[in-house]
Amino acid sequence: MSPRAPARRKKVLLADDSDTVLLLQRMLLAELGYDAVVARDGLEALARAEQERPDLVFLDVLMPHLDGLETCRRLRGREPTRRTPIILCSARTEARSVRACFNSGCTDFVAKPFDGAALVALLRRYLD
Repeated sequence: MSPRAPARRKKVLLADDSDTVLLLQRMLLAELGYDAVVARDGLEALARAEQERPDLVFLDVLMPHLDGLETCRRLRGREPTRRTPIILCSARTEARSVRACFNSGCTDFVAKPFDGAALVALLRRYLD
């Protein structure tokens, strides 16, 4: 019998310009056994997605240089991330804003501030 290779840990790209949000998300991912890749704006998120090939992308809508909606559209237009689950998050939860998120191509939406249990459920839905 040949030994099985260890399973690769799932990788999540976190794109947000808030250090506090990124810290909380990274702590949660580590607790759940996932690896985090961090970007502080949409342009950096595109570059990191190309390099790292994440299993899930978590984008804030309001970021400098390139917002989450346009970042999502561009990720959907690229082969490595065309089918990668993308979760957009925003404090703006009115119907028009949420609809704009889904129209940009996201897989799911979560409201800020995050509910920890809801975030864990979303992560497990798309990564397990």
